Amino acid sequence: MTSTLLRAVLLPRFLAALAVALVVAFVVAPPVLAGGVGDPGHLAGAFRAAFTGFWRAGGADLTPDLDRLVDSWFRYHVAKAVIAALLLAVLVALGARLWKAYRTSGGAAVTITGAAVTMLALFSLTVLMANVQGAAAPFASLLPMLVDSPADAALTGTLDQIRQQLAGADDLRSPALAVITDDYAWYHTVMAVLATLVALALVTLSVVSWRRFAAARSRDRRVARAAAAFGVLMALSTLAVAVVAVANTTVAADPLPGLRGFFDGGW
Repeated sequence: MTSTLLRAVLLPRFLAALAVALVVAFVVAPPVLAGGVGDPGHLAGAFRAAFTGFWRAGGADLTPDLDRLVDSWFRYHVAKAVIAALLLAVLVALGARLWKAYRTSGGAAVTITGAAVTMLALFSLTVLMANVQGAAAPFASLLPMLVDSPADAALTGTLDQIRQQLAGADDLRSPALAVITDDYAWYHTVMAVLATLVALALVTLSVVSWRRFAAARSRDRRVARAAAAFGVLMALSTLAVAVVAVANTTVAADPLPGLRGFFDGGW
């Protein structure tokens, strides 16, 4: 009796408190673990200067300054990805407890909390995907800092040279541009793979939900409605993620048009 009460009352509260702690950690911990890269203004300025030096060097190897920034950005995304994964696991566990409580007794509070946890879990999944992508291709994930605000004279000259090389023949492109292109393609390949795997997981959850709906339709309409709602949400989420998978696969297969558009001001 006591153990059942602990599981029914204390475990959900513990999971909720753990989720809040992980949200705080997600904001606070990564900049510390990555060596203080959390200041966007400082990071953008440092990256722009280091990138300009890398481009002027012209080689395929990152300069020491740029390599240090890329390594810090990698650790930043790894920290965020780990915390996001833990948060997702906690939210899934909490969602399972809420579903059990809903099937047993229902209630508006359980319904609203369950819906909120489901949406937070989907958001955590999105954040996890983005940070795994950033950790896998940290150099490419830093590139938006080159074009998201007005450039100084040195960076403007660098960007102009990149645009000229992208518009020219293959034999006019430098080893530095080859590194940029390859990492840009890899960045999108990673997301294409992640989105495909996530789409498969979501469509599986949708199928399971519709099976629960079919099983509960004649016995418990309240449970059937909840299962149908979850099934619809998973199906819509699958479609959204599938679009991401297709878009990133297209860019990964032919990165130059996307890269030209990026250096012309898009991402």
